[in-house]
Amino acid sequence: MATVEFDRVFKTYKNGYRALKNLCLNIEDGEFLVFVGPSGCGKSTVLRTLAGLEDITAGKLIIGGDVVNNKTPQQRNIAMVFQNYALYPHMTVRQNLEFPLRMMNVPPEERQLRIQKAAHKLELTQQLNKKPKQLSGGQQQRAAMGRAIVRNPAVFLMDEPLSNLDAKMRVQIRTEIAQLQKEMGTTTVYVTHDQIEAMTMGDRVAVLRAGELQQITNPQELYDNPANAFVAGFIGSPAMNIFHSQLQKTQSGSFSIDFGGQPLIIDPATVDKYHHLGLYLNLPILAGLRPEAFFLVGESCSQPNCLEVEVDAVEALGHEMIVYFKAPVSRIEVEDNVTNGNGEEDNSTLITRVPSSPDIYLGAKLNLGVDTSKLYLFNADGKAIRD
Repeated sequence: MATVEFDRVFKTYKNGYRALKNLCLNIEDGEFLVFVGPSGCGKSTVLRTLAGLEDITAGKLIIGGDVVNNKTPQQRNIAMVFQNYALYPHMTVRQNLEFPLRMMNVPPEERQLRIQKAAHKLELTQQLNKKPKQLSGGQQQRAAMGRAIVRNPAVFLMDEPLSNLDAKMRVQIRTEIAQLQKEMGTTTVYVTHDQIEAMTMGDRVAVLRAGELQQITNPQELYDNPANAFVAGFIGSPAMNIFHSQLQKTQSGSFSIDFGGQPLIIDPATVDKYHHLGLYLNLPILAGLRPEAFFLVGESCSQPNCLEVEVDAVEALGHEMIVYFKAPVSRIEVEDNVTNGNGEEDNSTLITRVPSSPDIYLGAKLNLGVDTSKLYLFNADGKAIRD
């Protein structure tokens, strides 16, 4: 096992593209850290530089206290599981597992002992004499993991290892990977574009955007207290509704946000959560409401923080419905932090999650309450106001 440290790491390609920008973070011994972010954010580059498959441009990579900038992949004592499994098709599972041990000059008896142990852990004992094409997708993934496990590496690297599996198998295998990592206690760095994998597997999650680290913390903290609008909009499914607004005060002195000309009174608990809120009074801000912050109310919409909306689209999921509706606000898309549409649109589509009902259908009129205890506030640049 080993700690891993990225100390002001940069990666710039020959064409001038900067894939990593001043990456600084520490991964603890035995930790399961997940990198997540949109395509092109640099998460696979992190793995490739850590593995030694690509050189860094500046900074230090430290594994187990040793600077490994100039060490070959073989010298770094890491094992990598690739997205496409990278199994040798002409070899059996046993031969695939044995191959790295042969390269390491492990004695034959020790090789077989490691293979049997890994096969038992991964429920591959009955598949050892089969070739990859005779295995299911899940079994191929286990075989790829087994080839990494037998090496007893200091660090496991996993590059979107579940992306080729169907939905049911992904759930099963991600649970198995997480349990296996806990049993073995090996430091693991996992890359995925799937936020559900990130939230359910990692001890901590690191969110990348355009090569820069946005936030690194445990999954629940990431969801509850995003550092900026990008993290808030990226983590959560369906995505958070983030829109342009202005912080105001009602005649009674309560803080409110402007929702297309209608004030939404901010819950006192939310006001307490955001430090120095008064500094942003009458200034442009970004407001965020997760789909679950909306709730159905009765026939009358006379109470505060109630919206009258028309259903624009519905996704029926059995126990609940995802409802899309138009609202008189300018929503932003978090991946580029620009207003939805052409930048002048004030009738954006928002999303709510509500219990299933036959009264909810395309064109139906709904009264939605807004729970502003679940409101998120960011400054005009997208940084959480509490900071």
